[in-house]
Amino acid sequence: MRRMLRRGPGWVAGLDRALVRAVSAFPGGHHDTFFRRLSASANKGKLWFGVAAAAALVPGRTRRAAVHGLLAQGVASAITNLVFKTLLPRTRPLPEHLPVFRFVHPQPTSSSMPSGHSASAVAFALGTGFVQPVLGMAVAPVAAGVAYSRVHTGAHWPSDVLFGSAIGASAALITRKWWPVRPPFPPTTRSRVKGEKLPQGQGLSIAVNTLGGSFTEETAAALHEVFPLAHILTIEPDQDIAERVEAAATLPGTRALGVWGGDGTVGTAAAAAVEHDLPLLVLAGGTLNHFARDAGTPSLKEAVAAAGEGEAARADVGIVTVERGLADDPEKVELVMLNTASIGLYPNLVRRREQLQPALGKPLAGVVAMFRTFAIEKPTTLIVDGVRHRLWIMYLGRGRYYPRDHAPLLRPVLDDGVLDVRMITADESFARLRLLWSVLTGTVATSRITHLTEATSVRVEAGTGPMVLAVDGETMPGVRAVEFTLKRGALTYYSPGKED
Repeated sequence: MRRMLRRGPGWVAGLDRALVRAVSAFPGGHHDTFFRRLSASANKGKLWFGVAAAAALVPGRTRRAAVHGLLAQGVASAITNLVFKTLLPRTRPLPEHLPVFRFVHPQPTSSSMPSGHSASAVAFALGTGFVQPVLGMAVAPVAAGVAYSRVHTGAHWPSDVLFGSAIGASAALITRKWWPVRPPFPPTTRSRVKGEKLPQGQGLSIAVNTLGGSFTEETAAALHEVFPLAHILTIEPDQDIAERVEAAATLPGTRALGVWGGDGTVGTAAAAAVEHDLPLLVLAGGTLNHFARDAGTPSLKEAVAAAGEGEAARADVGIVTVERGLADDPEKVELVMLNTASIGLYPNLVRRREQLQPALGKPLAGVVAMFRTFAIEKPTTLIVDGVRHRLWIMYLGRGRYYPRDHAPLLRPVLDDGVLDVRMITADESFARLRLLWSVLTGTVATSRITHLTEATSVRVEAGTGPMVLAVDGETMPGVRAVEFTLKRGALTYYSPGKED
């Protein structure tokens, strides 16, 4: 078999020569120039880098498809040039096999078997198509043209192109496992309840944090305009957020509590709403507004509509019991968690990702941030439910987040009764190399260093020294132990939509 591939004897060589003669019989024309230029454009993968750069301008699936295509193309190129061209040396077609005006010049000097251009073309087309079928279908004719051009210009025998295409397809299939296509997210579902109708904000008290990411001098005036009957209390930088939220919740005549601010302020308001049995109206006033997005009120328009019609739903809340201070006389603090908590390097990773995101987009920024964070920092020792671990990251979500890997983005259900627990451990040998490799190949979710579980309660104790805990974006240093539990359906929140 090896001799047949290397020297092309017998029926393979005969078929190759017959096909080349058929191509050489084509009349000359502008198509000769076209295929020569198309073939040259794919030298060293330049064509595919250009296509990927253009696709990367479109965020989301198209950008991920470009990255996946380049990964597949890189694997195919490496296998072709470093392995098979060494193992299977073969002479390329001679000038007498094709018209001189069609023959590529200068002819490559490497082995003819297999075609690296064909391997890269097929790998890139399939790699992109696995993630974004529309982009894959658009690239496929170009890839086929590149593969054919290698025969048309006399650079390869047809069997070289066929073998190279098979290598490209195999590389794309392999990298599909390395960089798996994310399954579709489940549909958003909410447990509907009837809330208080608040026409023009009647019976609504709103706590407005002036340190919220989107607060301006016009914010209070805008809220007065859409909720003219509401009580609006501002929280100045020197005031205690919890005290001002409590004041808003206990105003006479208050039938619902509103909050304008970031996720930390929203968490404080949620605690007050649960304590006083008030429905919560979340107004997106922070930088990220995770809960407002999940609740269906990412802008003031949706929030006003839901409050006016009394459209509401139920959500679970996380209860975070924190132990700080001296080991023999710890101070206990209880917090409400609406979104997420993290321990370890996750806060640093998020900070780096947010710095890179405007230039690179969220997926690529996440990968770069992972590399930077884990290349220079050290794991943390923690005791999780009685088991000691060395951890890079421990992440807990109040509710099941998607996708099911290291980069949670969306939470379609707010009352599923679970804590989403994700740990990336450093217990294994060569932990740092394993981590970087899994990030590079997109296999963090399936790697042995990643542990994805669900629970209703989790206890975490510091292994060596006090740890830093982040809850809904607010950090708390000096933590000795923390316990996470749930209150099922404890929070009523306004959310637009028809009643179930």
